[in-house]
Amino acid sequence: MDIKKRLAILNFLEFFSWGSWLLSAGAYMVETLNFTGLQVGSVYATLGIASIFMPPLLGIVADKFLNAEKVFGICHLLLGLLFLTLGEITNYTTFYVLMLLISICYMPTLALNNSISYFNLENKGFDAVKTFPPIRVWGTVGFILAAWSVDALDFKVSSSQFYVGAIASFVLGLYAFTLPKVPVDNTEARTIVQRYGLDAFKLFRNRNLAVFFIFSMLLGIALQVTNIWGVPFLNDFEMDYSDSFAVKHSVFLISLSQLSEVLFILAIPFFLKRYGIKKVVLMSMFAWMLRFALFAVGYPEGIGLVFLILSMLVYGMAFDFYFVSGSLYINRETSPKIRSSAQGLFMMMVNGIGFMFGAYASGIIVDFYTTEGIKDWPMIWFVFAIYAMIIGVAFAIFFRYKHKTDVELN
Repeated sequence: MDIKKRLAILNFLEFFSWGSWLLSAGAYMVETLNFTGLQVGSVYATLGIASIFMPPLLGIVADKFLNAEKVFGICHLLLGLLFLTLGEITNYTTFYVLMLLISICYMPTLALNNSISYFNLENKGFDAVKTFPPIRVWGTVGFILAAWSVDALDFKVSSSQFYVGAIASFVLGLYAFTLPKVPVDNTEARTIVQRYGLDAFKLFRNRNLAVFFIFSMLLGIALQVTNIWGVPFLNDFEMDYSDSFAVKHSVFLISLSQLSEVLFILAIPFFLKRYGIKKVVLMSMFAWMLRFALFAVGYPEGIGLVFLILSMLVYGMAFDFYFVSGSLYINRETSPKIRSSAQGLFMMMVNGIGFMFGAYASGIIVDFYTTEGIKDWPMIWFVFAIYAMIIGVAFAIFFRYKHKTDVELN
């Protein structure tokens, strides 16, 4: 089978596994398990905690000791077992521990997926910037189909969503072992840093890369906020809009955000080549501001529903113009010998430190603006919108990368 098709299957299954629970687990924890906002935020924060150390660590393993596709496959086989166990747990402490283990296994696979894809494409003579986005879009398709399946089967407040994730992870784990081998670097290391694959941390010596990594952390605080709180937000309209499609199928509505990714992922090569990484990232940051602001004024019917749908439409620019474009930028700026480690470092900043702070902070903010069980959602979303605006302005000032139209990406 053509390598592009094989990588499309890899991305489809990778994000199908994530989409089966990421949007709906928050509603399950709030409505079925009766967790508090801080507890929900802390559970989602496990994704960030794991991303602080696991992507760089397994990136080093993949660069130096064991082929990336094998590390990837082992992680997903373990994930299948953990999801099966999680479906039986109802108390907060055990649920938290299992979700931490799930995060430890899943989060490094995002960086490994990038490394596997980039290596195989470039090994076959393809330009990753042009070729990867149409492949990565199948990940978005997988995420959407998983979320829609959970919504259609009425699993959004049920532990059954985790069994869907388990099946996808088992299939993907086995499939990964059939992929072409990504070679490890067997050259003799002259220093301890080289021997243990810590070269990627030298990237902080490059001013532009250091600034980019720092803002990756700051934007990471915002990246998953609507994935955590979007469905609980819509479900809170049930008292006044019980017959609304947006409330009955809240997971479906939120998943329209991922549908918009299809368009924006495919647009990444054009925007990167024409405008460069700085302008593309600024588009992402201000799209986040707009995303949150539209949530603040949205509600399930009339003009409010229009605002909600518009918020879903801008999500593709907000998420992928940073997450996918950022990984391509890091791939282009680093040596092939430390590519997995560098991708792991990027994921550590975005999905690790940033996500962890974002999950905890969002839970605290939600609890702060909750009075007698009633959440002040407009104020909550406006707080997030102001934050996104501030980091957008700061990035414009401090990131001084100059785009070279015909050289940077060719």
